[in-house]
Amino acid sequence: MASETKRVTINDVARVAGVSRQTVSRALNDKGEIDGATKQRVLDAARELGYRPSRFARGLVRQDTTTIGLVIPDLLNPFFTEVAAAALEAARGRGWHVVVYDTADSVDEERGTLEAIGAQVDAVVGYFSLTEAELDKHTAGMPVVLIGREHRIARFGSISIDGALGVRQAIDHLVAAGHRRIGMLDHAGRAEPSVRREWFAAAMEAHGLAADAVAPAVQSVDGGAVALTGLLDREPGVTAVFTFNDIIAIGALRSARKRGLAVPADLAVIGFDGLQLGTVVDPALTTVALDTKEIGASAIEQVGRLIDGGTAEDLVLHAALLVRESA
Repeated sequence: MASETKRVTINDVARVAGVSRQTVSRALNDKGEIDGATKQRVLDAARELGYRPSRFARGLVRQDTTTIGLVIPDLLNPFFTEVAAAALEAARGRGWHVVVYDTADSVDEERGTLEAIGAQVDAVVGYFSLTEAELDKHTAGMPVVLIGREHRIARFGSISIDGALGVRQAIDHLVAAGHRRIGMLDHAGRAEPSVRREWFAAAMEAHGLAADAVAPAVQSVDGGAVALTGLLDREPGVTAVFTFNDIIAIGALRSARKRGLAVPADLAVIGFDGLQLGTVVDPALTTVALDTKEIGASAIEQVGRLIDGGTAEDLVLHAALLVRESA
């Protein structure tokens, strides 16, 4: 039987059966170019190893359908919903199917998802917390595109986000408005400070300001409200906050209103993501904006290049300050 910790590949079947990879493909796809004894030897080897041919492997023979697995950490977060919608639109333009998987921002769910979808999709795209070594193990033989991080394994593609300039623009904007005690509501679910906190600290340092007024926030509206309450109780001198994402920022707006603070007169709030949702809150949310449509479309373009045998690359998308009403 196949090991639960190592995915059996078509190369393993070929080695055990003593044939080429192409012969295994022909046998499993019931092609007539090989004799019956060889075909049976391949089928016996596949059964012994517990091999399940992936859709990508089958696609080497049959190219009538392409299905992409899109892995998202939280579909309740509108940012990921916008990215998924853009990916679906781009895939439909190619006649592809997309299956969306929500991992609930859990490493265990992410791992289980990858173990389950190997034989169901031709390629995998999405947001992952697992190491590249583990991703490589669970996706052997398939094109993979990582969103939100760089890749190091050659067969992976990636779309990484550079928000350093956008966050610097946000802090410049706040300082120009007279703010000196600026806080941050960071992602509460990380063992280490987020890269967005690093961007925040660098931007504050450029102005000679302390970046120590930081509070962890759960990625929800309620999480943002609770985090701002805690931050202002501890740091009453804070007059502006930068948040890990727009959802947390919207919660901060709610909390500020409950405290009787006027935004932006008493407290300026800047988010990160650029969600359309930010235009319907009052006041409209100033944010460091990403183009979610470009992220989703670029992910599909990248995976298409890999499926066609092209070279993997690291595409970098930049965020920029979008000034509305909250700061």
